[in-house]
Amino acid sequence: MVELATSNWIIRAMVLALLFALVVVSVFIVSNWNARRRASSEQLAKLAKGESAGYSGSLLEQEREGRWSRISSAIEDSGIKLTDTNDDKMANLLRSAGYRNASAPRIFTLVRVVMVIGFPALYLLSASTAAEPPSILKLYFFSALFAVFGFYLPTLFVRAKADRRQNAMINGFPDALDLLLVCVEAGLGLEAALARVGRELSSTHPLVAELFAETTLMMRAGASREDALRRMGTSSGVDEIRSFSTLMIQSDKLGTSIASTLRVYATEMREARRMRAEEKAHRLPVLISIPLVACMLPTMIGVLILPAAIGFVRNVVPGLSGGGG
Repeated sequence: MVELATSNWIIRAMVLALLFALVVVSVFIVSNWNARRRASSEQLAKLAKGESAGYSGSLLEQEREGRWSRISSAIEDSGIKLTDTNDDKMANLLRSAGYRNASAPRIFTLVRVVMVIGFPALYLLSASTAAEPPSILKLYFFSALFAVFGFYLPTLFVRAKADRRQNAMINGFPDALDLLLVCVEAGLGLEAALARVGRELSSTHPLVAELFAETTLMMRAGASREDALRRMGTSSGVDEIRSFSTLMIQSDKLGTSIASTLRVYATEMREARRMRAEEKAHRLPVLISIPLVACMLPTMIGVLILPAAIGFVRNVVPGLSGGGG
């Protein structure tokens, strides 16, 4: 039996894949067990101190559970915890990318586990069907490489989507501030102005409109203005919106005019947007020089030198060879 396993490539690949899957599952089980113990101890400490959870939910985060949500819930019901309660950075990144469902961190971890196991398994399957099987060293190297790729690919995807959403919010927020200033100067309160601007920007800047609508719903649900504005800055993940939330909270506490605050901040954001556009325009000559040097410069050098080289070969080389003879 041992000789058959060592001589047969398919059996050897299956054994290696099984060992790899067992190691990965064991690591996740141990890490999740430690995370659950740490979360339980922290929860007991909070209960001992008499702390309350407070207002932490968002009305727009209550979405329908999909297939991935049911799968992740079933896995967690079996005793394997997919999320770390202390990993707020990943939860904020998922919210910035638009995944506001409460089960988004669990789905993200589940997708990462599937990719970590699935990519090496696909490679082993394709290698087992090849005419000439690879060596053991090559097998381990590419399996580890595909596992690392599957581990980091979901993070790169979520980060890229969050960056696109943040850029869209940054580009649309000055227009939203102008409309908000018009509404406030017309006599509307901050809550009514946010709701009105959110409806107006639903087609042109839907991300900013969604952010304003969420803030309005939080205020109507009973959250204080400070908590709603602070939540708006945190969930957006944009420094400009976070600064705007802090500025509005300070204006509300100090009793200064909201209209003058909006006017000054809208002017600053328009100036910042213009400076970003000028920066991109100034970068174009530097970026264009790279293809010019890589593609056109060798062609120009060839066109200039080729006639001289042909004349040298036709006229000078025969004379040199004859003189040498």
